[in-house]
Amino acid sequence: MPRKRRYAGQYGRRLYPSSRIDPGKFGDEFELIDRGDRLVLVPVPDEPLEALRDEARRSEKTADELKESALDATLEEAGRTELEETD
Repeated sequence: MPRKRRYAGQYGRRLYPSSRIDPGKFGDEFELIDRGDRLVLVPVPDEPLEALRDEARRSEKTADELKESALDATLEEAGRTELEETD
């Protein structure tokens, strides 16, 4: 009998994913992200740093361009246009 996978969500709640999620493809660990209007399951790689390096190698952008794109996307998601400086 296959084991039932469950993922801890925010506030200690449990999420039981559909059997359509292939554990061989995505692994057993996911991060549950609340995007306000939807919940997103993001697979957690076994080696996060190596996964990040692989993604950067496949990109045609420089490291500075990737950083700028990530900052822009984060600010857009937060509904802001520029980063606020703190003391």
